[in-house]
Amino acid sequence: MTATPSTTVANLRDLGGTPLSGGRTVRPGLVLRSGQLDRLDLDADPVVAALGLRTVIDFRTDAERADHPDRIPAGARLLIGDVLADKLNSARMPAAVQLKDLLSDPAVAEEHLGGGRAQALFADTYRSFVNSGSAQAAYRMLLTEAADAGSGPLLFHCTAGKDRTGWGATVVLALLGADDETLMAEYLSVNPAVKQAFAPMIEGFTAAGGDPDIALALIGVFPSYLRAALDEVETRYGSMEKYVREGLGVADETVEALRARLVA
Repeated sequence: MTATPSTTVANLRDLGGTPLSGGRTVRPGLVLRSGQLDRLDLDADPVVAALGLRTVIDFRTDAERADHPDRIPAGARLLIGDVLADKLNSARMPAAVQLKDLLSDPAVAEEHLGGGRAQALFADTYRSFVNSGSAQAAYRMLLTEAADAGSGPLLFHCTAGKDRTGWGATVVLALLGADDETLMAEYLSVNPAVKQAFAPMIEGFTAAGGDPDIALALIGVFPSYLRAALDEVETRYGSMEKYVREGLGVADETVEALRARLVA
């Protein structure tokens, strides 16, 4: 998978080109991932305009969408799959949603996230990507739409395009036949773009006395985060295929259609 040079969409990547088993690859130009689309301007961004997007899936919460509404290409469908809806209704707010608030106050960040608590909170959130009903509905939508030739080219995203979006990409690529090393490499590959996008926020946080380890735990993605979700799949279902079939409720025919459409 390669980054796509966009001037108005953060962290835009095409799943196309990702190596799969048997020397095959993901067909380019059909399924893409990114951060939020609040600054999308097709007139100023010929790269994105040329993609011909027909479907956009937004994994963000109600509040995130209200604060930074997507700009959608004319003629494209916008589908909402709020991954964290069930998590937000529980006692603990996911760090992925609070990111900007936490980085604005080093003392609050230390109180809530110091001493490894940030990493533990993210691991818990990643497990919810697998086991919560709202997440299962969102990722079922992603697979169903990606398998449908009428939906593409399709782009899915959250806010930074790293956590909720990262798990979605992992599930798609695993079903297509990417090995564990490829899945982890693709998951981690967004770090440079994400850190660049949030660099001013990180600098302000550390300049105010904030712990740089907390900032990195919030901004970046780490192997332990993805492993938390993969371990949850293994514990609950035993395999990615069974997670997709039993947890997400995606029919085998849909998975076969996904492979037929996206494997080159």
